[in-house]
Amino acid sequence: MLKPLKDRVVIQMVEQEEKTAGGLFLPTAAQEKLQFATVLAVSEFTEEKDRQVQVGDRVVFEKYTGTEVKLDGQEYIIVKEQDIIAIVQ
Repeated sequence: MLKPLKDRVVIQMVEQEEKTAGGLFLPTAAQEKLQFATVLAVSEFTEEKDRQVQVGDRVVFEKYTGTEVKLDGQEYIIVKEQDIIAIVQ
C-alpha cells in the first residue's frame, strides 16, 4: 500500500458504469472520465484537526491533478488534499 507524505492523499477512481440508464452500452471513447474516487490513505503528517477527508470517503477532485501510480496491478492517484473539492455524502 502507498503511504502518502505531507498534505497528500491516495485515492482510487470509482468504477464507471459502461451502460446508460436505458441499457445501452457505451464505447470507451464515448465515456466521460469521472472525477469520483475513494480515499484509501491520508498523510499522517497532516494534523488531525486540519484533515478534511478520511479513509473511505467518496470524493470529487479536480480534473487534471495528481500523480497516477500503478502498483501490484492496481491504479492509484496521489493528490494534494487541497485538490479534493467535495465529499460525496
